[in-house]
Amino acid sequence: MGKELFRKEDPERTYKGPELKPYGKYKTKLVEDFNGRCGYTDCNHLWFGGKRNFHIDHFKPKSKYPHLETKYSNLVYSCSYVNIAKSDDDFDYLDPCDEDLNEHFYRTISGEIFPFDHSDRAKYMYTKLKLYLKRYSIIYMLDEIRNKMSEIKKVIQSIEDGDDKSRLLKMQGELANEFLEYLKYLEVE
Repeated sequence: MGKELFRKEDPERTYKGPELKPYGKYKTKLVEDFNGRCGYTDCNHLWFGGKRNFHIDHFKPKSKYPHLETKYSNLVYSCSYVNIAKSDDDFDYLDPCDEDLNEHFYRTISGEIFPFDHSDRAKYMYTKLKLYLKRYSIIYMLDEIRNKMSEIKKVIQSIEDGDDKSRLLKMQGELANEFLEYLKYLEVE
């Protein structure tokens, strides 16, 4: 089983402005800082219907640390599934911005998430946040298909006109139509 990187781009909390209340006012900045991805699963929010359907997780639970409720440094852009699974758990989680999650998790070539054996914190998160669910590998593969479609488009543009190009264009069009229909369903902003 090959081990792929868990994520290709690390999130970074960059907001330095005044404290905002309610904390929901940070959402647009969190989208930018987390690259439109769940801090815990690296899933693109596109596959969940965009930022409207993503949550703001309080890294340290607001029920136990009310003074951190509106502190940007305590917020994580998160898919709803993980945020709900995490709930008010106060375990020593790996902060997606302060830790290199590639040192604690890896993916298989088909996108399944696994913790490295040396990381007890990752093993706990894997179970508690249900990172083993098939949805995360499916979303990973959808992202890969989208990326490959972009690459194919570039190749087609570089090929001279002829039967090969016509055949590739037809296949690309059929695949793109199906893919875009699914995207249209998800892209409700």
